[in-house]
Amino acid sequence: MYDRLLAHYGPQGWWPGDGPFETIVGAILTQNTAWTNAARAIDNLKAAGAMSAAALRAMPEEALAEVVRPSGYFNAKARKLKAMADFLGRYGDTIEPWRTMQPKTLRAELLAVHGIGPETADDIVLYVAGLPSFVMDVYTQRIVDRMLPRHGLRGYDAYQALFERHLPHEAPLFNEYHALLDAHAKDVCTKREPRCASCVLSDLCATGRRTVK
Repeated sequence: MYDRLLAHYGPQGWWPGDGPFETIVGAILTQNTAWTNAARAIDNLKAAGAMSAAALRAMPEEALAEVVRPSGYFNAKARKLKAMADFLGRYGDTIEPWRTMQPKTLRAELLAVHGIGPETADDIVLYVAGLPSFVMDVYTQRIVDRMLPRHGLRGYDAYQALFERHLPHEAPLFNEYHALLDAHAKDVCTKREPRCASCVLSDLCATGRRTVK
C-alpha cells in the first residue's frame, strides 16, 4: 500500500507549519475543523504576537478565544492551548527533551493534558518530537474499513495497532504513510461515492474488488 501511494502521490512534506511550536498549535486548532480554518487562527496568533508558549500563558483566556475564533469551538480551544502552554513550561518551553523520550511515554504525558486526545497526541509525538507513533485519523480508518472489512476494528487504539504491529517503527515512514493515506482519502477514497475505478489500491481492497469489474 505504502509503495503504491508514494509512487502515485509523491512525498507529501508534512506537517504544514513553521516550526515545532506552530505544529503543536496547529494540531490543537485543527480539531473538528478544516485546516483552512485552523490556518486562519494561526495567522491571527502570529499577528497578535502570541506564537509562543510564554505568550499564550500571558494572554487572558477570553482574549485568546477571540484570536482563535476562526478555528471554531474557540473557547474550548483557548483552554486547550493554555493547558498545552503550561505543559510546555514544565520542559522549559522547549521540545528538545521530547526527542529522546520513549514514544509511548511522551504520548501518555500528552494524553494527560486537558483537551489532548489520541490523534492530537500522536500528531505531536510524530510531527513535533519526531518519534514513531502512527496517527490514526478518520481518513485512515475509512480506508482500513473499506480494504479490510472483516477485521471489524473498533476504537482508535485497534486501528493504530494494526499499522504499528506490521511496520518498522520509523518516524519518517509513519510520517509519510499517514500523509499519503490522508491524500488518498481526500482525493479517491472519499466519504461518499469513492472513486474505486481510479484507485491504485483497488485490487488490494475488498470494496474495490467488488466495485471494479
